[in-house]
Amino acid sequence: MLLPHGTVVAVVDGKTWDLWRNAGNEAAPELARIETPALVEHNHSSGGSHASPHQQDETAHATAVADWLGRQVGGHKIEQLVVIAPPKTLGELRHHWSKPVQNALSAEIAKDMVGRQPADVLAALRGR
Repeated sequence: MLLPHGTVVAVVDGKTWDLWRNAGNEAAPELARIETPALVEHNHSSGGSHASPHQQDETAHATAVADWLGRQVGGHKIEQLVVIAPPKTLGELRHHWSKPVQNALSAEIAKDMVGRQPADVLAALRGR
C-alpha cells in the first residue's frame, strides 16, 4: 500500500492507541510518532445494558477515539487517515465514523498492532 506523505496512521485497541504520521514519501514511508492526546471517555451505557464493564470501557474508548479523529478531520488537521485495530474495536469505530472521516480513510486494517514499532506497522500496511 502506498502511504502518501502526511497520512496519519491511528493504531487503536480497546484500551489505548498510538498515532503516527508519514514523514517520508509514498514509496519510502517513514512513520513519525505523534503525541497521542488524552481522551475523555464517557461510559454512556444504560443501567439495563448486558455488556460487561470491560466491554463498556472498550466501547467508550472507541467512541472517544472516533470523536477525536472526527474533530481533526473536520478541522482539516488530518487529510488522509489509515486505521489499524483489532476486528472488534474496528467494528465499534465504524459505528462512529462521520462522513468526513469515511472520506479521509484510505484503509482500515483489522489487526492488533498497538505498541508495535514503526517497522512492524509499515509491514502490516504492506501486507494488506
